[in-house]
Parts: sequence; C-alpha cells; structure tokens
Amino acid sequence: MIPTMEPSTYINDFLYFVIRVNDGMDKGTVIYCSGVNIDGFRPITKGRHGIGSNPAVRGLQLVNIGVRELALSRGAVPKRIRRNDCAGIAPTSDDWYTEILQIENAPVSLPDEIINYGVISLLRKIFKATLLDFQAPDTLPEPHVLQKVIEGLCRKYGS
Repeated sequence: MIPTMEPSTYINDFLYFVIRVNDGMDKGTVIYCSGVNIDGFRPITKGRHGIGSNPAVRGLQLVNIGVRELALSRGAVPKRIRRNDCAGIAPTSDDWYTEILQIENAPVSLPDEIINYGVISLLRKIFKATLLDFQAPDTLPEPHVLQKVIEGLCRKYGS
C-alpha cells in the first residue's frame, strides 16, 4: 500500500506552519502556509533591531528560503503562488506576516520535515537577531508549550 500524504499543522498565538493537502491538486502537491504574529513578538523585537526589517518578519522570509532548499533537496519543486489557500489560519486578529508556497512532487515525509525545520529555524533567527539570551529548542515542543515559553520571554524582555 502506498502511503498517503497527510496535512501537518503547528499553530499557536505567535506562529503557524501548516501543510495543506487538497484533493483537487495532483498527488504529491501540497500548499505550505506559514505566518508570524508581528504584534505578538513585538515585546521582544521592538527596539532590538536596526532600521532594517522586523526580526520576526525577516526570520520568516529566511525560513521560506530554507523551506525551498529543503523541498528541492528531497526532489520536490517549490513554486510561488498568489492565492488565498492559507486564509483563516492565523489564530488571532493581530497583525500577521505570512508566506505561501505550492510544493509539487513532495515525498510523504516532507510535511513533517518542513514543520520541524520551520519552527525551530524561525525561533533561532528571531532570537539571534534580537540578541536575546535564550537558546531555541533542538527538538520541537508542542505548540501550547512553545507558546508559554514565548509568552514568558515577552514578559521578561518586554518594556
């Protein structure tokens, strides 16, 4: 029996990474959705970066490049799309920055690889850019656990 592609999700009030599998698309084609809560991260990003872009936004942009590289290394083909396949994922009404890709020829293991890579890489990029004295986890915690950690950092480092 051939394994089927399953959707993968990682969502909390600060970030999301979602891999959607739509019946109308070719087998092996998925939609990668990611987002970062600009307002949510503001207590730890405000005033901790130069004139350049917000560390949370820039971090997600860099993660998107990494996801493209990961997909290509697994024989998949990432494509930029301009559709609203990811609308309604953000769990709050705050200001969110989002990224979306269509990935064709994705192996069954790719959605989970993307989620793990995306979350941990995003955190590392944000913490490095903001010079916070905090080490991002090496393994992916549950979304609600990570949310509590980020809330604690916002209390600690927020003004």
